[in-house]
Amino acid sequence: MKSIIKSNFKRNGIIFKFLIIFLFFSSCKKEGLKNSNPNILIIIADDAGWNDVGYNGSEINTPNIDFLAKNGVQLNRFYVNPTCSPSRVSLLTGMPASRIGIVAPISGKSKKTLPDSIATLTQVLHKKNYQNALFGKWHLGLDISNGPNAFGFDYSYGFLHGQIDQYTHKYKNGDESWYRNDLMLKEEGHTTDLVTEEAIDWISNKRESSKNFYMQLAYSAPHFPLQEEDKWKTPYLNNIKNDSRRDFAAAMTHMDNSIGKVLKILKEQNLEKNTIIIFMSDNGAMKDWFPKNQYNGDHGPNDVLGSNYPLKEWKASNYEGAIRVPAIVYWKNHLNPEINNNYISISDIMPTILNLINAKIPKDVEGVDVWKTIKNANFKTTHDIYVRGHKQESLIHNSYKIIRKRQKDGSKANYELYNLDKDPEEKNNIINKDSIKTKEMMLLLENQFSKDDKTVNKELG
Repeated sequence: MKSIIKSNFKRNGIIFKFLIIFLFFSSCKKEGLKNSNPNILIIIADDAGWNDVGYNGSEINTPNIDFLAKNGVQLNRFYVNPTCSPSRVSLLTGMPASRIGIVAPISGKSKKTLPDSIATLTQVLHKKNYQNALFGKWHLGLDISNGPNAFGFDYSYGFLHGQIDQYTHKYKNGDESWYRNDLMLKEEGHTTDLVTEEAIDWISNKRESSKNFYMQLAYSAPHFPLQEEDKWKTPYLNNIKNDSRRDFAAAMTHMDNSIGKVLKILKEQNLEKNTIIIFMSDNGAMKDWFPKNQYNGDHGPNDVLGSNYPLKEWKASNYEGAIRVPAIVYWKNHLNPEINNNYISISDIMPTILNLINAKIPKDVEGVDVWKTIKNANFKTTHDIYVRGHKQESLIHNSYKIIRKRQKDGSKANYELYNLDKDPEEKNNIINKDSIKTKEMMLLLENQFSKDDKTVNKELG
């Protein structure tokens, strides 16, 4: 009798174990169906230069950005546009912003915005059941009717313009800019804090947990006006003597601290392992700021802002200091830490994300899928990178970079040619030293230029 009871108990125990295993894998399968694709978090700094992040040797403390760099893939040759609006166009459309006639910041009372005819990254993600949110800077339409929710975002909060007073949240000419979804707002608080708090609240309480998410966290920092509390400045009193540079460093550290809060909530919500995090700056650093008739004279001037050292020049040019920026891809347990020296463009982000989740890439996309090289830097990129600014245009082809500066009076354009592998600081212009390579690069550049919207060519020769 005892043996029968013992046998039944053993058999029932085995059945119970199998039942537990079945339920576990069934649950995993259901969870896999819901979350088989990764979440995407893109963090964008505003005007942060090459030498404004700790991991690139800066005197500025950025421990959370440094954590992503240490544990992720550092995109050591990541290219954006010379200014902010065009970079955001390329991120959301996968093409050079000049194709739709945006080559400079959307400013003043401009009505310019993204065209309805081009599918955005967020609109395509909708078809794959993603919920999309933007927190912070939009800068692709200055009216609420042309805000993020008109282009595939389900939720948005922050400011419409390119720069704002950090506390009144008004644009430099006094226009209102602060909003949530389709309503303009008046709120108290520093922009960096408000944007971070709203993002955390959305992650914790407002998003639909049954859907994957795409989140764009676009800070105003460290863009001027610099309005930081003493607690962010105090750590730099001894090692940064210039007041303006110290204020800039404070803005960077304030932003970095906020990024740390977002990383913490991802971990607490068990989202870290299934979230790809991309950090970047929208363009290189600006040298200084001497405003005229902005913010009623309440802010500035700043004789020192960011640092692109050792790269050449500043924001708005097509030299490396303006268009080669700090960038990192981090995905816990999926990417091995490494420094990737392959040439990658901001236009590549859209097709890379869409291919990764098996989504159809729109016909207008010109960027390429670079996931293989992000996974393993030994997979070399070979595509050309064309960057058009409102002052210059450039093209990178197999490590050679040509820059052209056209003249408003229609006179002969100036050209420069560099080998970036040998001369990343662009010290040696070889335009007159290799006629064959020069001719090849000029033809490639002109071919790209001919595809641009003609409205941005009309004033120049």
